[in-house]
Order: sequence, then structure tokens, then C-alpha cells
Amino acid sequence: MLKTRKLKIGLPKGSLQESTLKLFKKAGYHISVSSRSYYPAFDDAEVQAMLIRAQEMAGYVEKGILDCGLTGRDWILEQNADVHEVAELIYAKEGLKPIKWVVAVPQDSQIKKLKDLNGKRISTELVNYTKRYLKQKGIKADVEFSWGATEVKPPHLADAIVELTETGTSLRANNLRIVDTMLISSTRFVANSKAWRDRWKKQKMENMVLLLRGALAAEEKVGLKMNVPDKCLNAVMKCLPSMNSPTISMLTKKGWYDLDVVIDERTVRDLIPELKRAGATGIVEYQLNKVIP
Repeated sequence: MLKTRKLKIGLPKGSLQESTLKLFKKAGYHISVSSRSYYPAFDDAEVQAMLIRAQEMAGYVEKGILDCGLTGRDWILEQNADVHEVAELIYAKEGLKPIKWVVAVPQDSQIKKLKDLNGKRISTELVNYTKRYLKQKGIKADVEFSWGATEVKPPHLADAIVELTETGTSLRANNLRIVDTMLISSTRFVANSKAWRDRWKKQKMENMVLLLRGALAAEEKVGLKMNVPDKCLNAVMKCLPSMNSPTISMLTKKGWYDLDVVIDERTVRDLIPELKRAGATGIVEYQLNKVIP
């Protein structure tokens, strides 16, 4: 019996876990996760998954312990890992946008600019990158690793922090202000260099990335279907933005058309009344799983 080939993939455990599993499900992969196991079960027998913290992912991929994985660009840079970046997948814990690593200080701090960090104490999880960044700027500071709750360190345990933020809510809640944006980061699908040269594994990863990208593209899109009489077709067409052009099919009822289009979800609430006034009827909005350009 031939042994089934396996693609070993690392999925991020922690803040990105829920959004990553949701994305894979939308891409068509059904993953079962047990609360007692770090080895999720894929419905694809050729995929072997492991839950690993994003902070460690790039290192395991670089060493070939994993063929590929999903982690942030920030943690790739923090580990200074030599991995092949297959794709950027812009999603995070709370939305579909990059996250930022910022230098933050108490509102009443005398630190106003980055150069004011000379000789100061900085607390962060992103120690290695922060040290390199400050060195490039000619700044000498004491950078210490934070085991968590970094926002509460200033002013007694640190003069400043380097912390990631999506919305800035936590920083404001802790009476902190941003001095500098050190790094903008997003999720990356990364591969081990040797695995990427393996024809079968490369194809497997490319197929997966295609579906993941399609699922992300569909997150902010919806489909609209409607019936349009011949006399109103031009007016309705003028209302419609489209990725390319709408699909138009003749109905069995003479002089009527079925029109199908993919649009940005944020435009729907304003667009539907406009379409109705232009003569469209039977308007149906539906969710999309994947949009493959």
C-alpha cells in the first residue's frame, strides 16, 4: 500500500486561531479542533495540521519541522526567519486589515518623539525587531521582554512600550498615546524553502492559497440577483458597479431579464432602493463563500 503524502501545516494558536479556522472553513476546509489536542483534523487526508503560536511559527517552518504555516510578518521579522512568503492574507483577530506595532507612552509623559527614548526602558514582546529598529535610528534604550499585560507597564515598570494594536482601544483605555508606528504587519502564508521546491507540496500550497484568497475576497462582497424588464435594463445597468460586468440572462417571460452581479457589501443598502426605483424587481441579496478573480 502506498503511503499517503502529507503537507505539514501550522495553524496559529491564540488570537488568530478563531479567525483562521473561520477562513479555512469558508475556503472549503473542514477542520475539527479538540480542546485537549494541538493536532486539528483536516477533512483532507493529505494535510497534517498542528496548532502553534504565531510567535514561533516562522522558526519551525524555516527548520522544516513544518512545510508551511500562517503567521504575522511581525513574527517573521522578530525571528529573522528565512522562509518563502507564498501570500499575504490580510485578516486579523478583529477584522480584515493589517495590525500596527506602535511605540506608546503615558499621556503625561515627557517623551514626545522617538529620539526621546534614548536611555529609557521599553517593554515589549517584539524585542529583537525593536532593538534592530532603534539601532537603525541611532537610539540606545533598554528593551525588555514583556510576558503580557504590556499596557500596564508604564510608567512604573517601563517608560514606554512597543505594542500591537488593531483599533487603539486598549491603548486609550490605559491612558496611553502613540509616539511612533514601528511596523505595519499582516498575516502571511509561509513555506519552508525545501518544501516549496517540492512539486507536489508546492501545488498543494498554491491550491490552498487560491481558495483562502478567494474566501477573503468574498468577505466584503455579496451577490445580487434581480429581474429587470427590457424597458428598464439600461437604467438598472447604470446603477450597478461591478467587478467586471453583470451576468444577464433572458427569462421565459418575454421582455424580462435575470441580472446577477457581485458588489461591495457596504454599497448594498444604498444601492437596493436605487435599483428598485430604476425598475428592478425580485431583488435577492446572497452571501458568497469565495470570489476567484
